[in-house]
Amino acid sequence: MGTLLGQADIRLVYGGGAVGLMGVVSQAVLDAGGRVTGIIPHFLDQSEVGKMIRTDTMHDRKARMAEMSDGFVVLPGGLGTLDETFEILTWKQLNLHTKPIVLLNSEGYWDHFVHLVEHQVREGFVKEHYLKLFRIVDHVEDVLPALMESAAQARTGNDRLDRA
Repeated sequence: MGTLLGQADIRLVYGGGAVGLMGVVSQAVLDAGGRVTGIIPHFLDQSEVGKMIRTDTMHDRKARMAEMSDGFVVLPGGLGTLDETFEILTWKQLNLHTKPIVLLNSEGYWDHFVHLVEHQVREGFVKEHYLKLFRIVDHVEDVLPALMESAAQARTGNDRLDRA
């Protein structure tokens, strides 16, 4: 993923960590000649990769990442990833942004997440058309085309959600 972003000259905006999956992705972006901007709260501050923006709180960090991003790619991750994913999905549901959201479903990682949202639809807590808030792709090579297609739909207004 990082190599593809770097080669496509797409800047990575992420939570600023140098460890784990995002540490690997951010380094791959840099290795491929790309640009990286990490956003990290002061209390997690450590020496990281690329340009670093420091914030006071986790909420400020998420808001700044959302503000600086043209789209969102959700990789497999833990509780922090879920937190950020639900927040950005909720903001899209409320029409606070129309940016594309793509989940990279490597080896079926996000299958249970999709089943959960489908269950919420069946139970009447989520409107069925909210399943269109995000796209699922199974292979890293499909991420950028899905982002571009979703961004094109946003520019034409074909992604607007009816809040009724």
